[in-house]
Formats: sequence, structure tokens, C-alpha cells
Amino acid sequence: MTRRESFRVRFCGRTVAEARTSDYILKGMNIYFGFTVAGDRSSIQIARRVVELLESRGHEVLTRHLVSDYAWKLDRRISPQQVYERDMRWLEQCDVFVAEVSGSSFGLGFETGYLMGATAKKAVLLYKRDVEERISLLITGNTHPRCVLAPYSDWAEIEAYVRNNF
Repeated sequence: MTRRESFRVRFCGRTVAEARTSDYILKGMNIYFGFTVAGDRSSIQIARRVVELLESRGHEVLTRHLVSDYAWKLDRRISPQQVYERDMRWLEQCDVFVAEVSGSSFGLGFETGYLMGATAKKAVLLYKRDVEERISLLITGNTHPRCVLAPYSDWAEIEAYVRNNF
């Protein structure tokens, strides 16, 4: 089995060949990239590369600061209410939500739930296969029709997915 064949993206239980994200992704989008600020940031290098790749493909990443080494400090320069209001504005402005959820957090769960329940926007949730058992079942079990789960083993899988779908 090739790497491409082994890379399965669940979209309502279908593989990437059956339901490609590119069926609804446009060029030059505003992307809300979700990544934990206070939780496990061990996948920061992958998250940075995803943001850079999305930007190189002509998209604007509204939440680029989340992949900074100083994200926690930057968010604490303003009040919690200002963070909430800012992030809610960005969620409203974004065309699609993409998140690296391997170090999932309450914030990522809130953002995903809000988008699935209160908007018609699409969500793509990336996570490392080897930590799937530690991620909330509300994430890994998500079968919402506008949510794509994209487990990965290495950068090559994510890069191929982003290039094929964004």
C-alpha cells in the first residue's frame, strides 16, 4: 500500500477519494487556523509548516500568531473578554476552519463546536495518528457533514493533503 493509499481522511465515513475537501475549498480564503495556546504544543513545528504552506498557496491565516513561541504571552496582553471577542470575529470572518488538534484543548473544542452548531462553515481537523487515543472522542468521532478528520503520520501526508485540497 502506498503512502497516499494509506492516508485516509474521514468525511462522513468516506475516504479522501470519495469526498475531497477541495470540493468546497476556494483559493485566496481567510483561514482560521486553530492550535492550542495553553495545552500540549508538541506539534508546533507541524502547525507552523501548515500555516506557512497555506499562506504560500495564497490564503490568509487570520490566527498566525497561534504558532508563535510567544502565543501565550501575546494573548495575555489583552483581557480574556478581548480574546473572546477577537476570536469570535475571526471565526465569523473565516471561510474555513483548519486546526491541528493533536494537543487538543477546551478552546479548540469550543471553536469546532461553535462552527458546527452556529455556522455553515467547513472544518478540517488534523491530528497525529499516534496520539488519537488521547484526543477527545468528540473530535475523533466527529461525523458532522461539514467536518473532515485528517489523521496523519508525518509531514508528507499533511503536505499532500493541503496541496490537494487548498
